[in-house]
Amino acid sequence: MGLKLISDTPVLLKSRDDIPALVMALLTIYKTPEYNNQIYTLLEGAIITGKKATGRKGLNLWQIFVLSQYRLALNLDYDRLHYMTHSDSTLRQLLGIETESGVARRDISYQRILDNVHLLDDDTLKRINDVIVDFGHKKVFKKKGTVALFAKTDSFVVESNVHFPTDYNLLWDASRKILDIVNWFANKYPSTEGWRKSKDWYSTLKNLSRAVGQSSSSGGKGKAERIIQAAQQYVTKATALSDKISKTKDSFPINETIDLVKILELEHFITLLDKHVDLVERRLIKGDKIPHEDKIFSLFEEYTEWITKGKSRPSVELGKKLSITTDQFGLIIDYHIMEKESDSEIVLSTADRVLSKYDILSWSFDKGYWHKDNKWILSTQIPNVIMPKKGKLNKQEAEEEHTKEFKKLRNKHSAIESNINELEHSGLDRCPDRGFHGFKRYIGMGVVAHNLQRIGKELLKQENAAREKDKKKMLLPAA
Repeated sequence: MGLKLISDTPVLLKSRDDIPALVMALLTIYKTPEYNNQIYTLLEGAIITGKKATGRKGLNLWQIFVLSQYRLALNLDYDRLHYMTHSDSTLRQLLGIETESGVARRDISYQRILDNVHLLDDDTLKRINDVIVDFGHKKVFKKKGTVALFAKTDSFVVESNVHFPTDYNLLWDASRKILDIVNWFANKYPSTEGWRKSKDWYSTLKNLSRAVGQSSSSGGKGKAERIIQAAQQYVTKATALSDKISKTKDSFPINETIDLVKILELEHFITLLDKHVDLVERRLIKGDKIPHEDKIFSLFEEYTEWITKGKSRPSVELGKKLSITTDQFGLIIDYHIMEKESDSEIVLSTADRVLSKYDILSWSFDKGYWHKDNKWILSTQIPNVIMPKKGKLNKQEAEEEHTKEFKKLRNKHSAIESNINELEHSGLDRCPDRGFHGFKRYIGMGVVAHNLQRIGKELLKQENAAREKDKKKMLLPAA
């Protein structure tokens, strides 16, 4: 009792800020049972089914959905999102926690937000995105069922939250994580022996890592010898750490499940320590060239790929490539996180997903997606395939790419760059969430939030146009 109705949430119609568009889209979906129920069903299947009632305070499905969209649409971290749930009256009413004057205030804690938003998964978000796109087509942009789509596909890199990797700083990462776990056991079990000087291990290994970096970046005579000497000292100390922890780890007590988890984590980092001792020795001391497949680019986000862009700034990015397909309304109708795949390798699988759901009149790509088989197969199912060829054109290809229709649709392909720019400014430039599961969830939330923003902007445009029309009618003289 005393709660303000979600359906009465106010929307600022004339504003250039991102929030009104998002609120308008969410509110319209909330008031549309056909789509509201579909989203509830998907969220219920992913979050509630099979879960036991523990008696802990949680969030309802609508609140989880709204908070996830606010986070990505506005590029918020959890601290800012938590603050807004306390201070932003529009968000509070949209969440259903804003109370009338004189009624006890309701709040949501930081940890409740974090734990509940993390219950979403990539597969559920992909299904929700299909519902949002269908809502946009049928209820907002008023696309008739027989009207085909003009699709565009391009890719960009979503970076992982990692530092630039070198074998010697990854060796330091492995060393410090081992020492962190040792200190965890020492603090929990004061009787732990053999690690009284763990702080000395920290400082010595860190200083040796810095010395290797300084030797590598400096110039002057004898640089090669200085690098070898610094690397040799670093490898010797890291090897000593590996030997010591291997001999003493069996003495750590295992009385609880968390102790076993820490032991397994410790063994994982010992393996990584030994691997990077070997890499530093091979590259800096022996002068070997390390094959790309032997390298790891992060000890913590192990899915991270080294992606060479072929551009000057930046020439390399660390993360995963994301391929998106948009339509003429700017909605993302399909997305795919690429697993060490090139653009040309994902065309047919993307076509299978898209063509199973939509009728496509034209589909444009950039040169990176070109392959003769890709173009030939798509041309059998789509009237206009705009896929410029890489390399020299033969006479027939040159004639095709110089036709008026090809040029027109190829020029329109650049519209997808605005989608990519919007995604990057909404948080899909760099993923702060941990693990590949978190990475996929973060991208899924970003895509859904982008589509809601597009839909919300169109709804605001239509509402303002309708109000202007009504205003003009009122000003007309009576007949």
